Amino acid sequence: MKGKAAYRAALPLLVIALGASILLAVTIGSTKIPPQDVHKVVLYHLGLRGVGEPEGAVSDVVWLIRLPRLILAAGVGAALSVSGLVMQAVVRNPLADPYVLGVSSGSYLGAVLAILLGIGGAFGGNAAGVMAFIGAFAVSLSVAALASIGGRSSTVKLLLAGMAMSAVCSAFSNFIVYRTRDASSVQAVLHWMMGSLGAAQWRTNAAILFVVTLCTLFFYSQFRSLNLMLLGDEAAATLGTDARRRRIVYLLISALMVGFAVFSAGMIGFVGLVVPHAMRMLSGSDHRRLIPLCALSGAIFLVWADVLCRVVIPGAELPIGILTAMIGAPCFVYLMARRKYGFGGDA
Repeated sequence: MKGKAAYRAALPLLVIALGASILLAVTIGSTKIPPQDVHKVVLYHLGLRGVGEPEGAVSDVVWLIRLPRLILAAGVGAALSVSGLVMQAVVRNPLADPYVLGVSSGSYLGAVLAILLGIGGAFGGNAAGVMAFIGAFAVSLSVAALASIGGRSSTVKLLLAGMAMSAVCSAFSNFIVYRTRDASSVQAVLHWMMGSLGAAQWRTNAAILFVVTLCTLFFYSQFRSLNLMLLGDEAAATLGTDARRRRIVYLLISALMVGFAVFSAGMIGFVGLVVPHAMRMLSGSDHRRLIPLCALSGAIFLVWADVLCRVVIPGAELPIGILTAMIGAPCFVYLMARRKYGFGGDA
């Protein structure tokens, strides 16, 4: 995909693969559903009443359970992949991912406050997700503010500020968990940390897809600045780009994407680390190519990860965060062990 012709051919193929993956994945689960029944349900709910009304049970499983969670998986996978790619450019660190700057610890603290202390009860059943989103975004704002103290921010100051905020949030979260005597609430926190797509709904999916699409298009429009960031602040400044100011803006927008992903699916790791590395090896370091490739590949990856979570243990569902770690960690070790691999790839 390093050539223009190969890249232009890869994009429509990935779009087709994503659509086909979702339609095929709907048929797979504890109860297999024939593809023709799936297509009938989808067409019926899209307004083509001439196909005939599908059976109630099949319609509910396809339209209300499986299809929403697969759409959510695609949105979350795209969000984590793109934000991971941007984080790696922003901090110029190949090990960066959406949670490297304390975002995961902020989400964890927000969820702990909601589940164990009841803060955010006004949000109802979405309290843990909303508080996790608020925690993630608040920590990102704090990291940006800390990195700007005493002068302009830099990649080193961002990383140090992220480590400091991560330690503070983790300490408070663990203290609250330690002092809690309600075993069921602690179990709920642990379950949320492992990630789940089971709470997917069409209403929330629409909002998440809107935010992810908007942020991805924004980053695509900034591909030149992201490319220059890999060269360093001084080199970017000589070419007319204020990398320090843009770094803060990109960090906050990435945190917005991650916050919505955490709100809807809990903690899912390694997607934002492995997918950008794999795409960088295939297509080079030009973010004009990397951003759409990462968005589509991350969506496809998480769709099939969700399928595996539903079938790998008969009669039970494996938390998706565990599966992505089991797949992602060995893949990342393999990518880093390749002799010709280096951060940035070939431009």
